[in-house]
Amino acid sequence: MDVGADEFEQSLPLLQELVLGADFVGLDIEFTGLRSNLSRPQQISLFDLPSEWYLKTRHSVQQFTICQIGLSVFSSIEGESNKYVAHSCNFFLFPTTFGILDSEFSFQASSVQFLNQYGFDYNKFLKNGIPYMNEEQEKKIKHNILTGNWRVRSSLDKDQIKVVIDEVTRWLDLAEEGDWMTLPGITGFQAFEVQLVLRQALPDIWTVPRDQGIIVKKVSKQHRWYLENTSCDRASCWKEKILLSARGFSVFFQMLVKAQKPLVGHNMMMDLLHLHEKFFRPLPESYDQFKLNIHSLFPVLIDTKNVTKDIWKELNFPRVSNLSEVYEVLNSDLNPTRNSGPVVIHASKCEKYVETKYPHEAAYDAFLCGSVLLKVAHLLAWRVHGAGPMPEPSFPLYLDVLAPYVNQNFSGPDCPSIRPPILLLHVRKWPGVSEQQVYREFQNLCKFDVRRLSRSQFLLLTNKFKDARSILKEYRGHPTLQVSLYRYWRHSPNISCLLQVCGVVTTWALLALLLGRPGH
Repeated sequence: MDVGADEFEQSLPLLQELVLGADFVGLDIEFTGLRSNLSRPQQISLFDLPSEWYLKTRHSVQQFTICQIGLSVFSSIEGESNKYVAHSCNFFLFPTTFGILDSEFSFQASSVQFLNQYGFDYNKFLKNGIPYMNEEQEKKIKHNILTGNWRVRSSLDKDQIKVVIDEVTRWLDLAEEGDWMTLPGITGFQAFEVQLVLRQALPDIWTVPRDQGIIVKKVSKQHRWYLENTSCDRASCWKEKILLSARGFSVFFQMLVKAQKPLVGHNMMMDLLHLHEKFFRPLPESYDQFKLNIHSLFPVLIDTKNVTKDIWKELNFPRVSNLSEVYEVLNSDLNPTRNSGPVVIHASKCEKYVETKYPHEAAYDAFLCGSVLLKVAHLLAWRVHGAGPMPEPSFPLYLDVLAPYVNQNFSGPDCPSIRPPILLLHVRKWPGVSEQQVYREFQNLCKFDVRRLSRSQFLLLTNKFKDARSILKEYRGHPTLQVSLYRYWRHSPNISCLLQVCGVVTTWALLALLLGRPGH
């Protein structure tokens, strides 16, 4: 089910009911870009510590925005054993533009091409995106709306509203009290803004929103005063409605936070960074503070990439590179619990995914996240109980076996990462060689990062063990490029310097001892 600004407010009660009754929620987000083209020292590197990666990625999150959020709400079906229904929704988002709030964001060409390749509807994103704001933006807008201290900032909105005011003013010159006119095609959040401007500019009119546009009626000043103070349309009440409409998806985000349901994603750190920045508060500079904040918002976070990593090695499943491939393996005969695992059905209005795959559509990927979680949790439960009888499957049972993966790397210290060894490159007969030249030398073999260690030594790091083995094999016995495993205690310049200092101190101590001994 696709939800834009036109359908969002009517959908809120149903969405709240679904989330409150859910066992867990699958999440996926699409962005206008992923990585900023930063200068070399600020580029993401495999050598980065988690805190360094966070600071570099924080800049990208601030530069790009969310264009689509996919949620798949999973609920167990009462009276049916191990059966779930998934309600999957795509939400098209666009930053709120109102008064002083006029966000800037970037597009990355590669991201646009990628989403376009998979049929992303940019028209719905740009023309019918649901507005949203974070808590700091909401405070500013709320203050400006309730105090009346605001003005239209967007040049496009200024031009449109000027045309509307001119049209209404010309009509007023000829209209009698009680006459009315329609401003067609002004709906949704824009209708609130136009009405606010008209009511402030023209004291002898009243406005009423309708499905087809805005009704403008000529009234006396006494009748205007009466209308402004009736219970259904007091200024304060009306301004609260404007604020509610301006908050948009942020209203549902707060519902999701209050529901405290487990949130499930695949490689979801970037998703969480955007959730924090766009709906909660600007990302803090401290990585630890970010983790504290995100844990307070969502106490139970499960990343299916972490969960599947261990079970993949144990069961010797074929190598996979993305979420869709993980889902396909778990649905194949390679999965020993395929026929006994949980059954997931699509809710009505969400049945487009029954027969057709929609990779990189946010709601489809959110559905895959939830389905993968259930299937892997069933595998883990099967492994725990071995040949013995397995208890009646349920989501609480699955959460028990998933306990080691809950909040992994999202709360407290990060788990030590298992990654290929660092390689040491010693260069001979190539004076003045740079990191870029070393990179070009090895780029046809694999993807890796380079870091200078000394004038003639460089560190090489890849994210695949097979690539590390390939480099060691390919350059064994090379006359000018000698590659070996890097050993910190042996190769680190800091350790070498420390050992040299210790050697000098020891030598002087021995000399002093020898020279200070009395002769015989």
